[in-house]
Amino acid sequence: MTSEIWLSLLKKYRAIAVIRAPKRQLGKQMAQATATGGMGLIEITWNSDQAPELIAELRSELPDCVIGTGTLFTVEDVKNAIASGAQFLFSPHTNPAMIQAAKQAEIPIIPGALTPTEIITAWQAGASCVKVFPISAVGGVDYLKSIKGPMGNIPLIPTGGVTLNNAVAFIQAGAIAVGLAGDLFPPTLIIEQNWDAIAQKTQILLQQLSEISN
Repeated sequence: MTSEIWLSLLKKYRAIAVIRAPKRQLGKQMAQATATGGMGLIEITWNSDQAPELIAELRSELPDCVIGTGTLFTVEDVKNAIASGAQFLFSPHTNPAMIQAAKQAEIPIIPGALTPTEIITAWQAGASCVKVFPISAVGGVDYLKSIKGPMGNIPLIPTGGVTLNNAVAFIQAGAIAVGLAGDLFPPTLIIEQNWDAIAQKTQILLQQLSEISN
């Protein structure tokens, strides 16, 4: 996938559903619920149960979605994730060797960074975008506004504290997209297996993000 295609997908959906599933079947149900709500970008964290198998299964069963992975720590993780069929890669940190491995395979990689130095280092190392993580620990939307001024050319994806209530504000502050995890999958709805409610939450979120993007 080229950088242009990846960036166009981010601008289209503005959100990524991040799924960390303790059981493979649960992860599948969570992904299907968000897909039903219109989510086109789904991340299955690499520390999910049977992540490689789940990614391959979702690639087959959700052909209209782009399925990636995250929580990658090493070059070996990157290679294994690509072999499983992951279409984009996230990591909580910046490792130039991981970035190069992904670039050689032409798979978008979004390393984690927090400070201005870290963000620019990740970008100059060849990152497709930069994941600003954990955004809530350093001021949330206000922090993103502060760094977007001098770094307006770097596509940023805040995660770690993005919620249904503040996702729109992050896009308005200059984020190209946001990553949502727990707030999109409330424990009570997971326990109840209320997939319709999660699909509805996803649909409302995407509609709100679409309205400010147009």
